[in-house]
Amino acid sequence: MRLDKYLTELGAGSRSEVKKYIRAGLVTVGGVPVKRPEEKVRETDEVCLRGKKLCYVRYEYYLFHKPAGCVTATEDARHRTVMDYIHSAARRDLFPVGRLDLDTEGLLLITNDGALAHELLAPAKHVEKTYYAKVDGRVTEDIVNLFEKGVDIGEKKLTKPGILEVLREGDISEVRLTITEGRFHQVKRMFEAVGMRVLYLKRLSMGPLRLPEDLAPGEYRPLTDEELALLKPETLSAK
Repeated sequence: MRLDKYLTELGAGSRSEVKKYIRAGLVTVGGVPVKRPEEKVRETDEVCLRGKKLCYVRYEYYLFHKPAGCVTATEDARHRTVMDYIHSAARRDLFPVGRLDLDTEGLLLITNDGALAHELLAPAKHVEKTYYAKVDGRVTEDIVNLFEKGVDIGEKKLTKPGILEVLREGDISEVRLTITEGRFHQVKRMFEAVGMRVLYLKRLSMGPLRLPEDLAPGEYRPLTDEELALLKPETLSAK
């Protein structure tokens, strides 16, 4: 690929900025200064900017434990975003796959792999997402059965069937809900449809990915090779 594109993808600056660096002799390829932005480089070439080696990676994948109070976006004028927590990435084109509400915690995948994001988010893929929630009121068997059939949340179609498990009964119930859609505020709206309010919500899993117990809110880590293997399209489609 072109040298200026290589540098831009790694966040060295805008296309115009990296061209200035190149023409100023600040970039070397294989130890030799290169002053032409259109110079072709390979991913395996040793490229340095101001003497610092840049390591090219095509895709990055991070498992992030989103805390409450930050927005699921790449930038926002009013709130801290999930991307503000990701400090060690090589690339600057990462984005969150899907979204969680401002006050919702839990698992998010951060990547720059658009094809994978489509596999996980496309409605036709029916990728399961599991949540832990605390809701005000007692979750009855009738509510469990209703969720299994689909809930009217005020749209043209009922939600797709959801698996609702009661973990603890009481005036404040603790539940686990698995759904295969990602409609706007869907979990909260499903409970509102039966006269209940979600007090706390946390996503535990998305497809084959599980939120590690030792990953605290605000922390992240790269996906393991095993997790990446589970995210292959042929694996996802087989589930």
